[in-house]
Amino acid sequence: MLDDLPAASTPAWADTRARLRDAARVCVLTGAGMSAESGIPTFRDALTGLWSRFDPAQLASEEGFRADPALVWNWYAERREGVRRAEPNAGHHALAAWSARRPGRVTVVTQNVDDLHQRAGQRGVIRLHGDILAARWLQDCPRRPACDIAEADDGAPPRCPRCGNLLRPGVVWFGEALPEGALDAATHAADNCHVMLVVGTSGAVWPAAGLAGRARRAGARVVIVNPHPSEIDDEAHAVLRGTAARVLPRLLALDGP
Repeated sequence: MLDDLPAASTPAWADTRARLRDAARVCVLTGAGMSAESGIPTFRDALTGLWSRFDPAQLASEEGFRADPALVWNWYAERREGVRRAEPNAGHHALAAWSARRPGRVTVVTQNVDDLHQRAGQRGVIRLHGDILAARWLQDCPRRPACDIAEADDGAPPRCPRCGNLLRPGVVWFGEALPEGALDAATHAADNCHVMLVVGTSGAVWPAAGLAGRARRAGARVVIVNPHPSEIDDEAHAVLRGTAARVLPRLLALDGP
């Protein structure tokens, strides 16, 4: 029940709602907790059963993929199926609806590799860590013109039948740079927002974890929504304890344009 949220009527809640209502620019940073109530486990929480004996670097690095492409491809295939089965939760829907009522005023930056924000109707999501449902070539195609992903065979992982190049998941692995332009866009949003709303992130993964502090230094009001303490709580002006699916529908309730 929304009515039993801890401290839902405190000054911090009222102040946050007022600032969100009046802000000309809002940046929302979401992490794994945003999708947890849709049944999508965090990366490390997914290392259970058969996968519990593997080091994360084996399953999320180019080196690990090159050492055992089938192992890594199958790991991500299992995770992709989980994403496809999941549905956006009340937090995704509340955020998308609230953003739609404020065209041009809300930027959502996500660390998540699922597509739940998009399926809830969120537009223009900045994806810092890629897209688990997408694939790309392991290396730049050596052919001219370049090979087309649609031509890849049905292997695990698929290969280009002409040059042998492997497909890999379209996510950011350990040691890799963020997608071109994504960090610049996220930084711009943090530098120019009036309110930064941080939802469901532990604050342990950089450079995304630095966006809250960056926004605060630029003068934004920083609010964290999380049921548990995070590593960036000290950057916040207010911390609202609760999960995304329970807090966001109340926090972003219909309140006019």
